[in-house]
Amino acid sequence: MVDTSPSSLAFLLVAGLVAGAVNAAAGGGSLLVFPSLLAVGLPPLAANVTNSIAQWPGYLGIVAGARRDLRGQGRRIMFTSVVSAAGSAVGCALLLVLPSAVFDAVVPALVLLASAVFALQPLIRRWTAPTPGAPDRLATLLPTVFLAAVYGGYFGGALGVILIATLSLFAHDSLVRLNALKGLLSLVVATVTVVYFAIGAPVHWLAVGVLAPTTLVGGYVGARVARRSPERVLRAAVVLLGLTVGVYLLLNP
Repeated sequence: MVDTSPSSLAFLLVAGLVAGAVNAAAGGGSLLVFPSLLAVGLPPLAANVTNSIAQWPGYLGIVAGARRDLRGQGRRIMFTSVVSAAGSAVGCALLLVLPSAVFDAVVPALVLLASAVFALQPLIRRWTAPTPGAPDRLATLLPTVFLAAVYGGYFGGALGVILIATLSLFAHDSLVRLNALKGLLSLVVATVTVVYFAIGAPVHWLAVGVLAPTTLVGGYVGARVARRSPERVLRAAVVLLGLTVGVYLLLNP
């Protein structure tokens, strides 16, 4: 039974604001929203698709704020957007076609994987430092972006971390410009999930109505507060929450 009491809706509102702020400062806001939806009673599958739709406005805001850094990337944007849309569609199809029991079984591993990737993000940044001016390695860039988008369509936690690592490895440009592209590709993946899930998935629209605007507001207003805290503190809090949720789901199938 989903709890739609005023206190639960207020809890989701706060979760959305905090997730938006965390996304602005370090990324990983979806790892806050997903367990919040579980806490108010949504099953894992419904929580996942609701979370995916609720994150869309935040990605739109990121792209709007980074549009200057997207200039001059037209060819790269075209190729990576196409494979991102295709990969996201495959991930969404897998989520809806496979029995919900499959998602229930794999979601603890996905949450733990996303938490681990998010925890390792600083190391990933150093390992995959981009080389501005070198040609993109499209033969490896496009397949890996496709696989990342499949993951994003199916679950999506820490998708941004996976995308920026992929882009940094195979698309040679400044990190600022690749980060802007990461935001655009996240929006592409999220747009496909919104269309797919709105038609045939168990979306909890009341929760979306609470979370969607608050993640957007949190991304703008909460960013100031979030940036006053050390990034490592925010990262540690998100990782701890993700690991706790993952272990709980693993022990309570």
